[in-house]
Amino acid sequence: MRVLDRKRTDDPNDTVPGGRDPAPDEGTEAARRRRRAQFLRDLHEAKELRDRVQPRRVRAERMRQAVRMRTFRW
Repeated sequence: MRVLDRKRTDDPNDTVPGGRDPAPDEGTEAARRRRRAQFLRDLHEAKELRDRVQPRRVRAERMRQAVRMRTFRW
């Protein structure tokens, strides 16, 4: 059984909030893109859940969007 040490700093995926590397390398950029993609997937899932749970709000938003599109001039 492996015990994780919380003070370990050699993990490249482990970043300190607010901390910036002077020269970001490809590994940190790839990790940032993975985190961003995961965040966007979670956000999309949360929006779909909200739409299913609150259909009246969704209908009202659809109606507002329709009004905006009717009043929009090409």
